[in-house]
Amino acid sequence: MPKHILLGVSGGIAAYKSCELVRLLKKQGHEVSVAMSRAAAEFVSPLTFQALSGNPVLSETHDGAAADGMAHIRLTRAADAFLIAPATANTLAKIANGIADNLLTNLAAARKCPLAVAPAMNVEMWRNPANQRNIAQLVSDGLTVFPPDAGDLACGETGEGRMAEPAALADLLADLWTPKTLRGKKVLVTAGATFEAIDPVRGITNLSSGQMGAELARACRAAGAQVTLIHGQMQAALPAGLHETVSAVSAQAMYEAVMARAADSDIFVAVAAVADYKVKNAAAHKLKKDGSGRPPVIELEENPDILAAAAALPHPPFCVGFAAESRNILEYARAKRAKKNIPLIVANDVAVAMGKAGNQITLIDAARETVLPHCGKAEAAAAIVGRIAEMTVEAV
Repeated sequence: MPKHILLGVSGGIAAYKSCELVRLLKKQGHEVSVAMSRAAAEFVSPLTFQALSGNPVLSETHDGAAADGMAHIRLTRAADAFLIAPATANTLAKIANGIADNLLTNLAAARKCPLAVAPAMNVEMWRNPANQRNIAQLVSDGLTVFPPDAGDLACGETGEGRMAEPAALADLLADLWTPKTLRGKKVLVTAGATFEAIDPVRGITNLSSGQMGAELARACRAAGAQVTLIHGQMQAALPAGLHETVSAVSAQAMYEAVMARAADSDIFVAVAAVADYKVKNAAAHKLKKDGSGRPPVIELEENPDILAAAAALPHPPFCVGFAAESRNILEYARAKRAKKNIPLIVANDVAVAMGKAGNQITLIDAARETVLPHCGKAEAAAAIVGRIAEMTVEAV
C-alpha cells in the first residue's frame, strides 16, 4: 500500500545515493517529501530532490517558505515514516541526546511517525565508542537503525560505514509500518527453482523465478520474524535484512539445508519449485553427439520430499506448502495437504503464477478455503503471512 515517506538527508558524501532512493520509493508508488540539512545542500542541490520527488524540498536555507513556520511539525504529521539517509555521526549524536538545533533534528524531535536512520561515515567514526553508545541509545528509544555496509569508503579506507544501498533501504522501509504479527518467530523459507545436473552444463529445472518465495521471506521479515531463506536458482532479487541466506541449487542440497534448520524453526514455508526427480547417471563431462543419431539414456530417481520430511519431525515447525498445478488445482492441493500432514497449503495455477509477476491463490486449511483475487505477489505474500499469524496464534 502506498505511503507518505519523509526522507531526511544530512551532510555526507552518501547524499548522492539518496537521489536513487527517492526514485525507487516513487517507483513503488510512495509519496516522498525531502528535508535537507544545510550541509546536505552542499553535496546535492535541493532542486535535484524536488525534480525526483515531485514535491517542494524543505532545507535550512529555505525554511522561511512555510507560511506558518511550522514545517517541522506539519511534515512529520503527514508522513507514515521518517527515514534519515544518510545519517551522519553528528546527526545521530544529536538525536540520541535530544538536541534539536537544526531542521532534521527538529523533525526527529517533533515526529509522531516511526523514525529510521541509515548511518554513513568513516569506519573509525562508526566504531568510535561514543558513536556506538549513540546507536544503542537510538535503538533503546525505539528507532530503527539500518546498519551500514562494509566496503570501500569515500575517504579511501575500507571497512564498515558505507550507507546501505538504496535498493536495500527501499526494501526494508516497509518494516516500519507493518504489524509485527510474527515477532519472535524463526521462519524458514525455500524459494526458486532447483537444478538437477545431467552433465556439467545441462540439467533439469523449471520456470520458477523465485519471486513468490522472496516476497514471502520479505513479508515474514516485515512482520517481525527472524527469516532464513534457502534458495535455488533465482531470477528475483534476494530480500535485504534476512538472518541467513543459503544457496542450495539441487533438491538434495536444499533438503540437507532445510533439515539442518527445520527443527529449530517455528514456521517452515516451502515455496521452492523442487524437482521431483534427479539424474541417477549424471555425466562427469559434457555429453557429445556420437553420430549414431541416438540420444543418451538418462536415468531418473526420486528426490527426497523436503516438506514431508520437515512435517514428520518429532517436533515439526508449522509447515506451509504450495501446490502449483496445471489442472484439478484444488483437488490436488487438498490431497497434498492431507498426504504431507501439514496445516496449511497454498494452491495456485502454474499458468498464472510460475514466472509471472502476479498470482491468484487459494489458502486451504482444515477449517476453511479462502480464495483470493488475482494480485501482485507481494500482496499475496502479505495475505499468506496474515493467515499464518492467525493460525499460529490459535495453535498456542
